[in-house]
Amino acid sequence: MALSSMTGFARGHGVSGPYAWAWELKSVNSKGLDVKLRLPPGWDAVDAPVRTRAAEALSRGSVFGNLTVSREGVAPTVRVNEPVLAAVLSMINGLDGRVKAAPATLDGILSLKGVIEVSEAEENEDERRVAEGAIVQGFGQVLKGLGEMRRHEGDALGRILAARLDEIATLAGRAEATPGRKAEAIRARLAEQVEALLDASAKRLDPDRLHQEAILMATKADIREELDRLTAHVAQARKLLADGGSIGRKLDFLSQELNRESNTLCAMANDVELTNIGLELKSVVEQFREQVQNLE
Repeated sequence: MALSSMTGFARGHGVSGPYAWAWELKSVNSKGLDVKLRLPPGWDAVDAPVRTRAAEALSRGSVFGNLTVSREGVAPTVRVNEPVLAAVLSMINGLDGRVKAAPATLDGILSLKGVIEVSEAEENEDERRVAEGAIVQGFGQVLKGLGEMRRHEGDALGRILAARLDEIATLAGRAEATPGRKAEAIRARLAEQVEALLDASAKRLDPDRLHQEAILMATKADIREELDRLTAHVAQARKLLADGGSIGRKLDFLSQELNRESNTLCAMANDVELTNIGLELKSVVEQFREQVQNLE
C-alpha cells in the first residue's frame, strides 16, 4: 500500500438542474480524523453522507470542507404588494393640494420600499433531492483528488524517511567501529579508573567492592545493547515503510524509541568520538520524528 501524507488540497464543481455547486477541501496534521464542514443554510442533508465518505477514505488528519451552492437560470418572481400600494396611493391623494410638489410618477411610486417584491421561484423538491445526491457524489470525487495529493506527498515523505533511517544505521555502524569501543581500549580505561580508585584512598579497598566497581564501569562502557536495539528499530521502521498504509502512529512510536536509545548512548559514551556520534544521531532521529508527524 502507498504511503499518504496528512496534508493536501483539492477543489471541484458541478451542476445539477438549476443548482451549481463547488467543493473545496484541505487537510492538515491531526492525531485522528476530524472533519469540519461549512455548508450553506438549508443543505444540512448532505452532512452525514459526506462525513461517512470521508471516514471511509481517510484515517487521520483535520479535513476542512467548504461547500457553496447557487441556483442558476431561475427567473425571479416580481409582484406588486397591493396593500402597500393602496396605502401609498391613499396618502398621496390625502396630500393632494396640501403640499406644493410635482405630481407623483409611476416609477417614483414603484421605487418605494415594499411596493415591489422580488422573490426566487419556489424550489422543486425532486430537483433539490437530485442536487443533494450530486453534491455528495461530487464530494467523493473531490475526496479522491485530495487522496491523490496526499499519496503524492506520502511518496516524497517515504523517500525522506528512508534516507534518515540510512543515516541512523550508518551512525550506529560508526559507533560500533569507534576505536573507543574496542575491547582493549575498554580494558585500558578500566585499568586507569581502577588505579585512580586505589590512588584516591589511603586505605586498602575491599576486593569485593573493587570488583563490583569494575563490573559497573564495564557495564557503563558497553553500549552493545543500545546499538542492537537501534538496529532492530531501524529494521522495523524500514519494514513499515515497505508495507505502506496508515503507519504514522507506529512510526511515531518507533521514533520515540530511537530517541530513547540515542539519549542513552550519549549518556553512556566515555569517548569523545562516540559522544559526537551520539549527538549527530540525536539530530537525525529528531529530523525523522518531525517528518513522521506528517504521515497518515
